[in-house]
Amino acid sequence: MIIIGGGPAGLTAGLYTSRAGLKSLLLERGILGGQVVNARQVENYPGFPNGISGVELGSLMHQQATKYGLETITTDVTGITVGEPYNVSTSDGSFEAESIIIAAGSEYSKLGIAGEERFSGHGVSYCATCDGFFFRDQEVAVVGGGDTAITDALELSQYAGKVYIIHRRAQLRAGQVLQQQAFANPKLEFIWDTVIDEIIGEQVVTRLRLRNMKTGELSSLKVAGVFIAVGFKPNSQYFSNIVELDSAGSIITDELMATSTPGIFAAGDIRRNSARQVTSAVGDGATAAMSVSKYLRERS
Repeated sequence: MIIIGGGPAGLTAGLYTSRAGLKSLLLERGILGGQVVNARQVENYPGFPNGISGVELGSLMHQQATKYGLETITTDVTGITVGEPYNVSTSDGSFEAESIIIAAGSEYSKLGIAGEERFSGHGVSYCATCDGFFFRDQEVAVVGGGDTAITDALELSQYAGKVYIIHRRAQLRAGQVLQQQAFANPKLEFIWDTVIDEIIGEQVVTRLRLRNMKTGELSSLKVAGVFIAVGFKPNSQYFSNIVELDSAGSIITDELMATSTPGIFAAGDIRRNSARQVTSAVGDGATAAMSVSKYLRERS
């Protein structure tokens, strides 16, 4: 069987399928460990009361999975051809498998502005749940006006001294209940009709250069961190003709991680309704692996 994606979901799936005696191959285009390797410190993963760096957690997951026989190849997956067996096309040739787990994850939508990449993990974050704790009693900003942005702002208000919500429009897109909670929170301040032109700092973020969309006026905002919440892009572009996707491009699965195509399962951030947390990805990977084992047993 083949696993596409080497984040927590894919590595957990590989651990379980390998221990179950299945010949398992994991294909990953980047760094094994997935997006967790970008986290400076993971403090909400069970078993590590003092936290653990994302790089170390990803490395340990990889070591544990390969210990039981999981093979890994660094390559770009470019498509799946349905058949018996399935054929997975990559930049390094094709591979065949009787079953597939798609755990290719999703990418945070980025602003594409100066300083964003430079300060990623040093004041620029895409996960309030992961990194909010590090900004206790400090002033931070959230970019966006949808459900994710407002949920992040409310989450951050539990730690930060003040939370600025920077939105390019004059009204929020978030649901009414979230809006009511946000407007009633004294720690939240809204900056309307505004975008960030540049993220500025030395070793870490210290301020933002803002631009008013209506007037063009430039201003500076002093913050210790900025949380970017302008959406996610599931890495599902190569699977749209193979499995059913929702309107956002996420793969639709049932509770056993089965997709609309028999023998193909999905796990982690790429599937619909994912919590986008390491813990939920690990659970998805284990469930998908057990579903694969059951599927292959029933076919033999």
